[in-house]
Amino acid sequence: MNTKVTIAGVTFKNPVMTASGTFGSGMEYSEFVDLNRLGAVVTKGVANVPWPGNPTPRVAEVYGGMLNAIGLQNPGIDVFVERDIPFLKKYDTGVIVNVCGKTVEDYLEVVERLADEPVDMLEINVSCPNVKEGAIAFGQKADCLYDITSQIKKKAKQPIIMKLSPNVTDITEMAKAAEAAGADALSLINTITGMKIDIYNKKFVLGNKTGGLSGPAIKPVAVRMVYQTAQAVKIPIIGMGGIASAEDAIEFLLAGASAVAVGAMNFVNPYATIEVVEGIEAYMQDNGVEDINELIGAVQ
Repeated sequence: MNTKVTIAGVTFKNPVMTASGTFGSGMEYSEFVDLNRLGAVVTKGVANVPWPGNPTPRVAEVYGGMLNAIGLQNPGIDVFVERDIPFLKKYDTGVIVNVCGKTVEDYLEVVERLADEPVDMLEINVSCPNVKEGAIAFGQKADCLYDITSQIKKKAKQPIIMKLSPNVTDITEMAKAAEAAGADALSLINTITGMKIDIYNKKFVLGNKTGGLSGPAIKPVAVRMVYQTAQAVKIPIIGMGGIASAEDAIEFLLAGASAVAVGAMNFVNPYATIEVVEGIEAYMQDNGVEDINELIGAVQ
Protein backbone atom coordinates (compact mmCIF):
# COMPACT_ATOMS: atom_id res chain seq x y z
CA MET A 1 0.00 0.00 0.00
CA ASN A 2 1.54 3.30 -1.09
CA THR A 3 0.85 6.42 1.01
CA LYS A 4 3.63 8.55 -0.53
CA VAL A 5 2.76 11.82 -2.26
CA THR A 6 5.08 14.07 -4.28
CA ILE A 7 4.66 17.83 -4.32
CA ALA A 8 6.92 19.95 -6.55
CA GLY A 9 9.53 17.20 -6.67
CA VAL A 10 9.53 16.62 -2.89
CA THR A 11 8.27 13.22 -1.74
CA PHE A 12 6.52 12.84 1.61
CA LYS A 13 5.90 9.44 3.23
CA ASN A 14 2.21 10.30 3.67
CA PRO A 15 0.01 13.33 2.94
CA VAL A 16 -0.49 14.42 6.58
CA MET A 17 1.20 17.62 7.75
CA THR A 18 0.77 20.08 10.59
CA ALA A 19 -0.79 23.48 9.91
CA SER A 20 1.47 26.43 10.58
CA GLY A 21 1.01 28.12 13.95
CA THR A 22 -0.63 25.13 15.62
CA PHE A 23 2.37 22.90 16.23
CA GLY A 24 5.33 25.24 16.90
CA SER A 25 8.29 23.44 15.37
CA GLY A 26 7.12 20.17 16.88
CA MET A 27 9.10 20.42 20.13
CA GLU A 28 6.06 20.78 22.39
CA TYR A 29 4.26 17.95 20.61
CA SER A 30 7.14 15.50 20.30
CA GLU A 31 6.25 13.88 23.64
CA PHE A 32 2.78 13.01 22.28
CA VAL A 33 3.47 12.50 18.59
CA ASP A 34 6.19 10.47 16.89
CA LEU A 35 7.22 13.11 14.35
CA ASN A 36 8.71 10.32 12.20
CA ARG A 37 5.13 9.23 11.41
CA LEU A 38 4.15 12.57 9.83
CA GLY A 39 4.50 13.50 6.18
CA ALA A 40 5.88 16.90 7.23
CA VAL A 41 6.05 19.41 10.02
CA VAL A 42 5.04 22.88 8.86
CA THR A 43 6.56 25.37 11.28
CA LYS A 44 5.06 28.44 12.88
CA GLY A 45 5.61 31.64 10.89
CA VAL A 46 9.21 32.89 10.86
CA ALA A 47 10.06 36.57 10.28
CA ASN A 48 13.35 38.36 9.66
CA VAL A 49 13.28 39.81 13.21
CA PRO A 50 11.45 38.73 16.41
CA TRP A 51 7.76 39.72 16.43
CA PRO A 52 5.97 40.34 19.75
CA GLY A 53 2.52 39.62 18.34
CA ASN A 54 -0.80 41.28 19.16
CA PRO A 55 -2.10 42.58 22.50
CA THR A 56 -3.90 40.06 24.75
CA PRO A 57 -6.39 38.42 24.97
CA ARG A 58 -5.47 36.66 21.75
CA VAL A 59 -7.56 33.46 21.72
CA ALA A 60 -11.30 32.86 22.14
CA GLU A 61 -13.41 29.73 21.89
CA VAL A 62 -16.46 29.90 19.61
CA TYR A 63 -19.02 27.33 18.43
CA GLY A 64 -17.27 24.78 16.25
CA GLY A 65 -13.81 26.28 16.56
CA MET A 66 -11.69 29.12 17.84
CA LEU A 67 -10.65 32.67 17.04
CA ASN A 68 -7.00 33.62 17.26
CA ALA A 69 -5.24 36.96 16.94
CA ILE A 70 -1.75 35.88 17.97
CA GLY A 71 -0.26 38.21 15.39
CA LEU A 72 2.43 35.74 14.28
CA GLN A 73 4.52 36.13 17.42
CA ASN A 74 7.86 34.45 16.74
CA PRO A 75 11.50 34.68 17.86
CA GLY A 76 12.82 35.49 14.36
CA ILE A 77 15.00 33.71 11.82
CA ASP A 78 18.24 33.69 13.88
CA VAL A 79 16.72 31.66 16.73
CA PHE A 80 14.84 29.48 14.26
CA VAL A 81 17.99 28.50 12.34
CA GLU A 82 19.97 27.87 15.54
CA ARG A 83 17.34 26.01 17.55
CA ASP A 84 14.44 24.68 15.48
CA ILE A 85 16.07 23.33 12.31
CA PRO A 86 18.58 21.14 14.23
CA PHE A 87 15.69 19.79 16.34
CA LEU A 88 13.59 18.90 13.28
CA LYS A 89 16.52 17.30 11.44
CA LYS A 90 16.65 14.61 14.15
CA TYR A 91 13.44 13.19 12.67
CA ASP A 92 12.63 11.45 9.41
CA THR A 93 9.94 13.90 8.36
CA GLY A 94 9.59 16.67 5.79
CA VAL A 95 10.35 20.20 6.99
CA ILE A 96 8.33 23.08 5.57
CA VAL A 97 9.09 26.55 6.91
CA ASN A 98 6.28 29.11 7.03
CA VAL A 99 7.60 32.59 6.18
CA CYS A 100 5.92 35.88 7.16
CA GLY A 101 6.75 39.56 6.74
CA LYS A 102 5.41 43.10 6.59
CA THR A 103 7.14 44.09 3.35
CA VAL A 104 8.39 42.14 0.33
CA GLU A 105 11.94 42.83 1.56
CA ASP A 106 11.16 41.15 4.90
CA TYR A 107 10.09 37.96 3.14
CA LEU A 108 13.09 37.98 0.82
CA GLU A 109 15.47 38.33 3.75
CA VAL A 110 14.08 35.16 5.37
CA VAL A 111 13.95 33.25 2.08
CA GLU A 112 17.60 34.10 1.39
CA ARG A 113 18.64 33.07 4.92
CA LEU A 114 16.96 29.70 4.41
CA ALA A 115 18.52 29.08 0.99
CA ASP A 116 21.31 26.88 2.32
CA GLU A 117 19.41 25.36 5.25
CA PRO A 118 18.25 21.72 5.12
CA VAL A 119 14.52 22.43 4.70
CA ASP A 120 12.33 20.89 2.00
CA MET A 121 9.90 23.66 1.09
CA LEU A 122 8.88 27.18 2.06
CA GLU A 123 5.25 28.09 2.75
CA ILE A 124 4.72 31.82 2.22
CA ASN A 125 2.05 33.33 4.47
CA VAL A 126 0.47 36.00 2.28
CA SER A 127 -2.25 36.70 4.83
CA CYS A 128 0.17 39.09 6.56
CA PRO A 129 -0.79 42.79 6.44
CA ASN A 130 1.24 44.55 3.74
CA VAL A 131 2.34 47.76 5.46
CA LYS A 132 3.10 49.47 2.15
CA GLU A 133 -0.41 48.78 0.82
CA GLY A 134 -2.28 50.21 3.81
CA ALA A 135 -2.15 46.91 5.74
CA ILE A 136 -4.24 44.99 3.20
CA ALA A 137 -2.97 41.40 3.11
CA PHE A 138 -0.54 40.47 0.31
CA GLY A 139 -2.92 37.65 -0.62
CA GLN A 140 -6.01 39.82 -1.02
CA LYS A 141 -5.03 41.56 -4.26
CA ALA A 142 -4.09 39.46 -7.26
CA ASP A 143 -1.43 41.91 -8.50
CA CYS A 144 0.22 42.09 -5.05
CA LEU A 145 0.19 38.30 -4.82
CA TYR A 146 1.69 37.97 -8.30
CA ASP A 147 4.42 40.47 -7.41
CA ILE A 148 5.49 38.90 -4.12
CA THR A 149 5.34 35.37 -5.55
CA SER A 150 7.54 36.23 -8.54
CA GLN A 151 10.07 38.08 -6.37
CA ILE A 152 10.33 35.22 -3.86
CA LYS A 153 10.57 32.68 -6.68
CA LYS A 154 13.65 34.49 -8.04
CA LYS A 155 15.47 34.16 -4.68
CA ALA A 156 14.21 30.87 -3.24
CA LYS A 157 16.33 27.72 -3.51
CA GLN A 158 13.50 25.49 -2.23
CA PRO A 159 10.10 25.04 -3.90
CA ILE A 160 7.57 27.60 -2.64
CA ILE A 161 4.00 27.07 -1.49
CA MET A 162 1.79 30.16 -1.43
CA LYS A 163 -0.69 29.99 1.46
CA LEU A 164 -3.89 31.61 0.24
CA SER A 165 -6.33 33.68 2.26
CA PRO A 166 -10.03 32.76 2.01
CA ASN A 167 -10.97 36.38 2.73
CA VAL A 168 -11.34 37.21 -0.97
CA THR A 169 -14.17 37.38 -3.50
CA ASP A 170 -12.75 34.68 -5.80
CA ILE A 171 -10.14 32.21 -4.53
CA THR A 172 -9.43 30.98 -8.08
CA GLU A 173 -8.30 34.43 -9.18
CA MET A 174 -5.67 34.40 -6.40
CA ALA A 175 -4.66 30.82 -7.18
CA LYS A 176 -4.15 31.63 -10.87
CA ALA A 177 -2.09 34.74 -10.00
CA ALA A 178 0.21 32.68 -7.76
CA GLU A 179 0.54 29.94 -10.39
CA ALA A 180 1.28 32.46 -13.15
CA ALA A 181 4.02 34.00 -10.98
CA GLY A 182 5.75 30.64 -10.59
CA ALA A 183 4.43 29.21 -7.32
CA ASP A 184 5.25 25.50 -7.02
CA ALA A 185 2.21 24.67 -4.86
CA LEU A 186 -0.64 26.29 -2.94
CA SER A 187 -1.94 25.76 0.57
CA LEU A 188 -5.46 26.71 1.53
CA ILE A 189 -7.31 27.84 3.39
CA ASN A 190 -5.92 30.17 6.00
CA THR A 191 -8.34 31.36 8.71
CA ILE A 192 -11.56 33.26 8.03
CA THR A 193 -11.84 36.69 9.70
CA GLY A 194 -14.24 36.65 12.63
CA MET A 195 -15.24 38.50 15.79
CA LYS A 196 -16.65 37.79 19.24
CA ILE A 197 -18.26 40.28 21.62
CA ASP A 198 -18.73 39.94 25.38
CA ILE A 199 -22.35 41.02 25.80
CA TYR A 200 -22.02 41.66 29.57
CA ASN A 201 -18.94 43.87 29.41
CA LYS A 202 -19.95 45.23 25.99
CA LYS A 203 -16.39 44.73 24.79
CA PHE A 204 -14.56 42.81 22.11
CA VAL A 205 -13.29 39.50 23.45
CA LEU A 206 -10.02 39.73 21.49
CA GLY A 207 -7.56 42.54 22.10
CA ASN A 208 -7.28 42.92 18.33
CA LYS A 209 -11.12 43.12 17.88
CA THR A 210 -11.01 40.56 15.03
CA GLY A 211 -9.26 37.21 14.74
CA GLY A 212 -8.92 34.22 12.46
CA LEU A 213 -11.62 31.56 12.73
CA SER A 214 -10.36 27.98 12.53
CA GLY A 215 -11.71 24.58 13.50
CA PRO A 216 -14.49 22.28 12.23
CA ALA A 217 -16.84 25.20 11.50
CA ILE A 218 -14.77 26.27 8.49
CA LYS A 219 -14.30 22.83 6.89
CA PRO A 220 -17.14 22.98 4.33
CA VAL A 221 -15.83 26.36 3.11
CA ALA A 222 -12.30 24.97 2.89
CA VAL A 223 -13.33 21.83 0.98
CA ARG A 224 -15.27 23.98 -1.51
CA MET A 225 -12.33 26.34 -2.05
CA VAL A 226 -9.88 23.45 -2.49
CA TYR A 227 -12.18 21.87 -5.08
CA GLN A 228 -12.62 25.16 -6.98
CA THR A 229 -8.86 25.80 -6.93
CA ALA A 230 -8.04 22.28 -8.09
CA GLN A 231 -10.25 22.89 -11.14
CA ALA A 232 -8.54 26.22 -11.88
CA VAL A 233 -4.80 25.47 -11.56
CA LYS A 234 -2.38 22.66 -12.40
CA ILE A 235 -0.03 23.00 -9.41
CA PRO A 236 -0.53 20.80 -6.31
CA ILE A 237 -2.63 21.90 -3.35
CA ILE A 238 -2.22 21.28 0.38
CA GLY A 239 -5.72 21.40 1.87
CA MET A 240 -6.54 22.53 5.39
CA GLY A 241 -9.33 24.03 7.44
CA GLY A 242 -11.17 22.20 10.19
CA ILE A 243 -9.68 18.73 9.72
CA ALA A 244 -10.53 16.73 12.85
CA SER A 245 -10.45 13.15 11.55
CA ALA A 246 -9.25 10.89 8.76
CA GLU A 247 -12.69 11.24 7.13
CA ASP A 248 -12.20 15.01 6.95
CA ALA A 249 -8.73 14.59 5.46
CA ILE A 250 -9.99 12.14 2.82
CA GLU A 251 -12.67 14.67 1.78
CA PHE A 252 -9.90 17.16 0.99
CA LEU A 253 -7.96 14.56 -1.02
CA LEU A 254 -11.06 13.64 -3.04
CA ALA A 255 -11.67 17.36 -3.66
CA GLY A 256 -8.22 17.65 -5.24
CA ALA A 257 -5.67 18.24 -2.46
CA SER A 258 -2.39 16.31 -2.75
CA ALA A 259 -1.76 16.64 1.00
CA VAL A 260 -3.56 17.92 4.09
CA ALA A 261 -2.63 19.88 7.19
CA VAL A 262 -4.15 19.47 10.65
CA GLY A 263 -4.38 22.71 12.62
CA ALA A 264 -6.79 23.72 15.40
CA MET A 265 -7.46 20.08 16.30
CA ASN A 266 -3.89 19.81 17.65
CA PHE A 267 -5.01 22.03 20.56
CA VAL A 268 -8.01 19.81 21.32
CA ASN A 269 -6.26 16.49 20.80
CA PRO A 270 -2.45 16.43 20.60
CA TYR A 271 -2.63 12.97 18.96
CA ALA A 272 -4.83 14.25 16.11
CA THR A 273 -2.20 14.09 13.35
CA ILE A 274 -1.27 10.47 14.09
CA GLU A 275 -4.94 9.49 14.29
CA VAL A 276 -5.46 11.00 10.83
CA VAL A 277 -2.42 9.10 9.43
CA GLU A 278 -3.69 5.81 10.87
CA GLY A 279 -7.27 6.49 9.79
CA ILE A 280 -6.24 7.12 6.18
CA GLU A 281 -4.27 3.84 6.17
CA ALA A 282 -7.30 1.98 7.56
CA TYR A 283 -9.61 3.57 4.96
CA MET A 284 -7.25 2.55 2.15
CA GLN A 285 -7.13 -1.01 3.43
CA ASP A 286 -10.90 -1.29 3.93
CA ASN A 287 -11.64 0.16 0.49
CA GLY A 288 -8.99 -1.64 -1.53
CA VAL A 289 -7.05 1.53 -2.35
CA GLU A 290 -3.51 0.46 -3.30
CA ASP A 291 -2.10 3.94 -3.93
CA ILE A 292 -3.19 7.12 -2.16
CA ASN A 293 -2.76 9.03 -5.41
CA GLU A 294 -5.89 7.25 -6.70
CA LEU A 295 -7.91 9.33 -4.22
CA ILE A 296 -6.50 12.74 -5.17
CA GLY A 297 -9.11 14.67 -7.14
CA ALA A 298 -11.24 11.54 -7.60
CA VAL A 299 -14.45 13.55 -7.19
CA GLN A 300 -15.21 15.52 -10.34
